[in-house]
Amino acid sequence: MATKLSRRHFLAGTAGLTLGFTVDLRLPRSARAQGGPLKANVWVTIAPDGTVTIVAPSVEMGQGSMTGMPVIVAEELDADWAKVKVVPAPMNRAYGNPGFGGLQVTGASRSTPGFWMPLRLAGAQARRVLLDAVAAEWKVPVAELTTEPHVVVHAPSARRIGYGDVTKFAKVPAQLPNVTAADLKKSDQFRLIGKSLPRVELPDKVMGRAKFGIDAEVPDMVIATVLRGPSQGDAPDRVDDGAAKQVPGVGAVVPLPWGVGVVGSGYEAVQKGKAALKVTWKKGKAAGYDSERVRGDYAGVAASLSKKGVVAHEQGNAPRALGTAARTFEAAYVSDHVYHATMEPMNAVARVTADTAEVWVPTQAPSINQLAVAGALKIPPEKVTIHPQLIGGGFGRRLENDFVLDAVMLSKAVGKPVKVIWAREEDVKHTKYRPLVAQYLRAGLDENGNLSAWHHRIVGASIYARFNPRLFEALKGADTPVIEGYELSYAVGNQLQEYLREERGLDVGLWRSVGPGYTKFAIESFVDEIARGQRIDPLQFRLRLLAHNPRAGAVIRRVADWAEWDRKRPAGRALGIAFSDTWRSYIASIAEVSLDKKTGVIRVHEVWSVVDPGVAIQPDNIVAQIEGATTFGVSAALRERVVIEDGVVKNSDFHDYPLLRMSEAPEINVRVVSTNNAPGGIGEVGLPPVAPAIGNAIFVLTGKRLRSLPMSPDRVMAALRT
Repeated sequence: MATKLSRRHFLAGTAGLTLGFTVDLRLPRSARAQGGPLKANVWVTIAPDGTVTIVAPSVEMGQGSMTGMPVIVAEELDADWAKVKVVPAPMNRAYGNPGFGGLQVTGASRSTPGFWMPLRLAGAQARRVLLDAVAAEWKVPVAELTTEPHVVVHAPSARRIGYGDVTKFAKVPAQLPNVTAADLKKSDQFRLIGKSLPRVELPDKVMGRAKFGIDAEVPDMVIATVLRGPSQGDAPDRVDDGAAKQVPGVGAVVPLPWGVGVVGSGYEAVQKGKAALKVTWKKGKAAGYDSERVRGDYAGVAASLSKKGVVAHEQGNAPRALGTAARTFEAAYVSDHVYHATMEPMNAVARVTADTAEVWVPTQAPSINQLAVAGALKIPPEKVTIHPQLIGGGFGRRLENDFVLDAVMLSKAVGKPVKVIWAREEDVKHTKYRPLVAQYLRAGLDENGNLSAWHHRIVGASIYARFNPRLFEALKGADTPVIEGYELSYAVGNQLQEYLREERGLDVGLWRSVGPGYTKFAIESFVDEIARGQRIDPLQFRLRLLAHNPRAGAVIRRVADWAEWDRKRPAGRALGIAFSDTWRSYIASIAEVSLDKKTGVIRVHEVWSVVDPGVAIQPDNIVAQIEGATTFGVSAALRERVVIEDGVVKNSDFHDYPLLRMSEAPEINVRVVSTNNAPGGIGEVGLPPVAPAIGNAIFVLTGKRLRSLPMSPDRVMAALRT
């Protein structure tokens, strides 16, 4: 199974380490100890007492995949969920996600779409192993056997046998049975899929028993921190470590290419040692970077039509259609850098020997970490073992390798296991932020008021050019995470979407929803503007443009009915609507908003969302993910902004990088519409429609368009003055 190169079908590596993968969905087996558990395939092990152990392939970071993925296996296995035990996947290519080219990576809302068919086949295959074993033991045709939860049934003889008892005589064949999509259940036969089951990891989290990456410990472990320069990419030039070495508990000071490590007996000791260092720095490429100036630069590039970009999509002839349009619209949008703000700080434990490395880390990307560590140590990847841990917030931040390489290189230097913990201030100032992006849109209407032309230009730095240069080259410069979300479900005959890469020295990275967090802001604000410009209800205008797409139209109609779109709101409040179609899931959201015109403070009172994810595997968890992403989206839309001056990040912690407070969070209402379509992604789906829904409501209140993210009070007041 070859895999297309894109964010949706992702081939990943790091810093010159790039490997191509072909996904093999055949499931290898392991030998079975006589009388022990039956390892039906790499996903399913059945114990004589009936306990079924299922491997969860995606790293759990609060998105519920540790339940949602095993449920898919259990469904086709016909297992009794009460007898299922879930274990996280070890480092093994067998558990790689086809949606990531076979790599063990969790992110981009790819777990469910990527594993949907492989896990169904795995469950069906394990069930067939049981059926074949019973057929041989009872000397009956396998076609006469069926299953009920955790039981094999032979109706003609009225015999029944539990899965645990089958293990006492079953033998795993040398060649595992071949199963295909034709062997899978029909959706009306599902017993577990579509039911809201309790998440398996939550009891340990609630009771404080859960072990996250920051809890990892190994014998003889020491603690470390790393001092980085004022600007991203700065390198140490001269290091005066005399005072640092005098701090009680500091054992070593280690220069690194990207900073200076301090290793010692405890966190407080190494932090004091770091503070005592005197370092002069060689300026990196980000020195001089100014986010406000870059905003203006990028906006100018976006609107300068003489400069052509990489064509992401082209249909018909948009420039010609714009030239003959009965009416045209244009608008520009800019979004700032934002920070991940994970609750668990970056951390990793590494134990390095002469030719091996072990790493315990809360990571979204064990495979990428393995490649990065192997490259840094110049050893084969198979000599590197990554032990993924529970994650206290990922949002794309834990796809990076910086905190992993800190631990690895310091362990190599001091000859002991090293645990690195980043302080909050260090992560705020030295992470890889979501790109600052400017967008310019033009649209044309025909004489009937239908969209006849659409031109969308997206300007920003590249993620893939740093993250995987060969992938960036293979994509011919169309950086998919930066521009994702440009795709339209709306009916427009002539389209042109371009990406214009602009670099000003700052490396950027992945952030929850990445591109759609700002591309849908621009698209949905612009569609609203076009509708209002024709004095058409923006909800009805969207329905007209989606007449060919019943799934998309259905979520818009349902959310409109639920939120009572046509009902007059109290004075000072208004509704805004937005739609998103990314990750093969459809969502429409309506926000009820008010504005304090004296201060420019926007308040979001309530949000309604209707989502069609295809087959809804765990409906309650889908609701939870939309609620979380909505809160994330409101916070980013109204408050979050990283400010960089002369290469130095001015933010340092939550006092100057404020997040939405609980008292400010809106009431969030979510309905899930399960349809008989292949399941789409869900972890990021709730975020893209939030900002445009807010902005569209503000237009109803003020007649002013907010075209910058975040919609901070100063920007709101500036818009009101125009």
